[in-house]
Amino acid sequence: MHRNFALALSLVASAAMFATVSFAAEAPQVGQMAPGFTLPSQDGSNVSLKDFKGKWVVLYFYPKDKTRGCTIEAHNFQRDQAQYDQKKAVIVGVSVDSVDSHKEFCAEQNLTFKLLADDQKKVVPMYGSMRDNGMALRNTFLVDPQGKIAKVWTGVEPEKHSAEVLAALNEVAK
Repeated sequence: MHRNFALALSLVASAAMFATVSFAAEAPQVGQMAPGFTLPSQDGSNVSLKDFKGKWVVLYFYPKDKTRGCTIEAHNFQRDQAQYDQKKAVIVGVSVDSVDSHKEFCAEQNLTFKLLADDQKKVVPMYGSMRDNGMALRNTFLVDPQGKIAKVWTGVEPEKHSAEVLAALNEVAK
């Protein structure tokens, strides 16, 4: 009886782990509505995806504030901010870091776009962007003005990613 209980418990744990991995692995696809959310930004205000209705949204997920790749990616988005503005596109970064971490990162790096804190890890999995270690994967979703996913990038390279996103925007946001 004790052995059967241990086996059953093991099966339940395995099933729960599989369900979590399966859920986290499924990112919204092109043509689907982007999952809605509300998260706090670096200034403490709540930001919802629906706040940007009528604009293009570059929704990028990244692992951690103040790390090399994440800093390069953020700098490049900031460098190209005027081009995004011309396309009526907003840049929104999401990681599992805290509001305070985002506030420091933005201040240190002179970032003017929104960084959202998903420290409860609710939104990152909705976008299939959760790593096994609990940090976000480096994925980006281009959301059209009606709220649908227009383009998806997974496992992006920080150095050239802003240029890739701008090229896609130039094709779709004419």
